[in-house]
Amino acid sequence: MRFFNTAGPVNCDDHYCLPPLGRFDLDEILYLIDHKKYFVLHAPRQTGKTSCLLALAEYLNTAGKHRCLYLNVEAAQGARE
Repeated sequence: MRFFNTAGPVNCDDHYCLPPLGRFDLDEILYLIDHKKYFVLHAPRQTGKTSCLLALAEYLNTAGKHRCLYLNVEAAQGARE
């Protein structure tokens, strides 16, 4: 059974959603990665940035050319001096 998610990353198997990899230009992102360039995924809160990054990490790891690791460092913001 699927439902609408209102907080946190979506899982397309569990939640109604647009496919995360279809929300940005995947060919452009792959070009940047292949050429060792930085890119920024900039958007307002709760618009799918984390879901897109998690889907991209899964795509890259499945393809086998790259190894991608996602780290959430949001909790470390509270440790600022």
